[in-house]
Amino acid sequence: MDCHLVEQMIMIKPNPNIAAMAAYSLPDISAAEGTEAIVLAQNEHAFPPSLRVREAVTAALDRGHLYPDSDWSELRAAIAEVHHLDANKIVCAAGSMELMSTLMLAYMSAKDRLLMCEYGYLFMRTLARLAGADVDTAAEPNYRVDVDALLSELQADTKIVFIVNPGNPCGSVIHNDEIRRLRAALPDDVLLLVDEAYAEFVDEGFHEPIFDLVEQGNTVVTRTFSKIYGLAGLRVGWGYFPDEIRDQLRKVLNPSSVSVLSQVAARAAMQDQETANQARTQIAQQRDYLFTQISSLGLTVVPSQTNFILVDFVSSDNAASAFAFLRNHGLVVRPMGGYGLPACLRITIGTGEQMQLTAETLSAWQDLQLG
Repeated sequence: MDCHLVEQMIMIKPNPNIAAMAAYSLPDISAAEGTEAIVLAQNEHAFPPSLRVREAVTAALDRGHLYPDSDWSELRAAIAEVHHLDANKIVCAAGSMELMSTLMLAYMSAKDRLLMCEYGYLFMRTLARLAGADVDTAAEPNYRVDVDALLSELQADTKIVFIVNPGNPCGSVIHNDEIRRLRAALPDDVLLLVDEAYAEFVDEGFHEPIFDLVEQGNTVVTRTFSKIYGLAGLRVGWGYFPDEIRDQLRKVLNPSSVSVLSQVAARAAMQDQETANQARTQIAQQRDYLFTQISSLGLTVVPSQTNFILVDFVSSDNAASAFAFLRNHGLVVRPMGGYGLPACLRITIGTGEQMQLTAETLSAWQDLQLG
């Protein structure tokens, strides 16, 4: 019998929601041939984990043959101490992506709707499609979350409203008073999910935390160790959940997804706030430098309180040209066409040397455009 025919006969059919989806697209982070890539495309930390983290991980290798603590007891205690939270409401996972995935699995179905901002985290659209749910989007004028725009798009069957603050890919931030206004205007049976992956980069004193909204029972706040703490490769995230939602989430969450080494590293990083504060200051300085340098070229840079900036090149052709020029010089940034921003590039804030090289290379690109 023909082998191809046999393969057709035994091929199992995927879930229709999956079959209709495109494969997850990873960014191309390769530089031009012959150049060494400086990757400024994934919002990774500019610096490796601190000495305290490395020492803790090395010591924990002796426990590598044991399963991890499925209750993340020591890690939750460290988070609770720093943020003055109830440790019982903290849930940890392999990155905040896993928390979002399990939350959508536990609560969304084909009869529900997700409401998010037009430039919000694309992964949430994927999760909604996996559940068969519909997605509505609200405009982000001036690259910022707009509460009134969100409320205007609210539907009778909206189940979850999702916002990222500070935003990604725009980098802008809204005052938490606006989030409180949004929560107050939403029906009690609509869950507000606020992803604060970049919250630690926000200027001190800009706004008070919103963890208290979780006490109302209809808000969830997620954070990550991938950004300010530089543990993207170890995959640790955490969230603050109302008791009922926490209990439902744990029914579908992999209890061993945060490894022994990841838990130890995250705990050490959380307890090392001095290093986190130093990183915040250094990244802000380099962000302000790059903002000023690129703005001086006449390009629009969105004010950011994250570890990246969004640059508007006016046209998609200009953005593509700048991307290729940077890549040919070993600098890999992120095109934003997938977010509906084809004229924009997102640039992660790196070291001082990397930011100087980025500014000089963009200046050279513009000279060619003008010449």
